[in-house]
Amino acid sequence: MFDNWLSPLKLQQFSDFTKISKGQWGKSLRIYYDEMPDLQGVKIAIVGVGDVEANEVRKHLYTMSFPFDSLAVADLGNVRKTKPAFLIPLITELLNSKIVPILIGNDISIAEAQYLAYQPLKQLINLAVVDEKIRYTLDDENGEQYLNRIIDNPRTHLFHMALIGYQTHFVTKSVLHFLDDKSFEYARLGMVRSSMDQIEPLVRDADLLCFNIAALKQSEAPGQTSPSPSGFFSEEACQISRYAGMSDKLTSAGFYGFSQEEDQQDQTAQVIAQLIWYFVDGFNQRKNDYPASSDSLVEYIVDFKNQDHQITFWKSTKSGRWWMQIPVKTKKKHQRHTLIPCSYQDYQLASREDLPDRLLNAYKRFT
Repeated sequence: MFDNWLSPLKLQQFSDFTKISKGQWGKSLRIYYDEMPDLQGVKIAIVGVGDVEANEVRKHLYTMSFPFDSLAVADLGNVRKTKPAFLIPLITELLNSKIVPILIGNDISIAEAQYLAYQPLKQLINLAVVDEKIRYTLDDENGEQYLNRIIDNPRTHLFHMALIGYQTHFVTKSVLHFLDDKSFEYARLGMVRSSMDQIEPLVRDADLLCFNIAALKQSEAPGQTSPSPSGFFSEEACQISRYAGMSDKLTSAGFYGFSQEEDQQDQTAQVIAQLIWYFVDGFNQRKNDYPASSDSLVEYIVDFKNQDHQITFWKSTKSGRWWMQIPVKTKKKHQRHTLIPCSYQDYQLASREDLPDRLLNAYKRFT
């Protein structure tokens, strides 16, 4: 079925493929190069959206170590067409097959198709975006951007969005006020870099991750469609990608904004290969402690004496991660979002009767 959407890889394109040894990605993947591989048991699938960029990333990814012996990963080649109408059903089919797609593309607007692929699932969606800009405009004269088409769509299933790593000089106050009104969360570059562990709950709450390579410094990843001198170091970007992989809730990831023509010494292709490696490393470390029940969770109740109410926190005995329970009645469609990922620091704040920002934003989303 998937071969209706995908073109197989030609391994002769990768001149060093014959030199790849056992224990490296190129010899550990189920690759679509002659016929569609057996996808039984496959948990992750790499899909290129744009042959040139995706194949450049593969050249470096295939030579990396593959220490994930019990994890079945496939490389399904490249999509035949990059138009959203062609891409959306492919991603939806992968999601329905319980396979996590990792998309490699050159245009950040592909993220819209990644998001729209969740619409047929008929569930409310949480989106995490890593970018140097917030690609939403309130000014019609500047032209519509892809987040406009996601947020403003009256039929959207978007429940929550976290925007990570934006740079203040690129974003107007009016856009930030708009996000506040929507109870969305956003974290500027400086905040993320100073408190990386506080970003993990934002990523853990997402169903999908859209990562724009423009969020990295140009010196770190020169092959960008919109380069900037400021941004993340590659090590910080890999940490965010690993957080995403570790999230039991997250079911797809896209890495966009790569321009092979602008790349120097394949540096950006190598960075994206590392981002994928660390995403899969995180996935391989999943603890399956997303709170479908209270099993393996320890309950902590915080009393707010001055306000006469309580907040319940849950800590996983498997991973040590924390959640807050929203103490309000919710509709059935909201049930999978009523436990909000948080940090130990949030619990400490609540213990001092100081409501964490995460809880305040969550209240707004449910009321």
